[in-house]
Amino acid sequence: MPLKMSEWIDIRPCRWRGPIQIVTLSLHRFDTRRARLWAFCQMGLARWPLWRMPECQFWKLCGSGSGEGFAPIPETSTWAILACWTDEEAARRHLANAPVFRRWRARASESWTLFLRPTASRGAWTGRQPFVPGPDPGGPLAALTRATIRTRHLRPFWGRVPRISDVIGTDANVAFKIGIGEVPWLHQITFSVWPDEAAMAEFARCDGPHAHAIRAVREGDWFSEELYARFRVVGTRGRWSGARPLPEIAA
Repeated sequence: MPLKMSEWIDIRPCRWRGPIQIVTLSLHRFDTRRARLWAFCQMGLARWPLWRMPECQFWKLCGSGSGEGFAPIPETSTWAILACWTDEEAARRHLANAPVFRRWRARASESWTLFLRPTASRGAWTGRQPFVPGPDPGGPLAALTRATIRTRHLRPFWGRVPRISDVIGTDANVAFKIGIGEVPWLHQITFSVWPDEAAMAEFARCDGPHAHAIRAVREGDWFSEELYARFRVVGTRGRWSGARPLPEIAA
């Protein structure tokens, strides 16, 4: 499914120079049972074509949790592809033309991709550091956390997540949020978009379920692996929930 130029939204404040890593998060919603079964099978079948892309430095196929995505019950309608690319041109070319991405868009009832420029990262993901931070271009801020939860801490961890979801869901500053993961219950990825660093810092400082969970994680050594990264949102493609979520805050 080729892309029309009108489908691209570019919200970066300036042009880049030189090859700088771009990370894409492509979300897809599948409405029918047949489409959802197809997406589930793609968790295995889509690995080979992604692995063969030389300009794709890192990729992950993910499912989603129910509600806002921050819940232990899997949501079978929402699936995601996260990928790291050598530069913007490679990211746009492969997302527009590669058969694996075209198949996902053709099967999905709705698709939305965020183009992200890493600005900070620490920790590891399956033993690797996938994100290569570069200069900060400004614009909406995205935060990603990824963790592998120790099996003995699964119950207390997931017991806290719904309360955190309630808090972030009512925060007026959150432009977008979703929870995804590679393996249900064991792996958790949180992704959120904020208008600026001040709004995100205000949420992090609040003495509520989020802060309490962070303290418990640190004191109890709940994670066997964790990664924290920040990005600037430099572009989007498609729609989500019938709308384009981010141009409003970019304006």
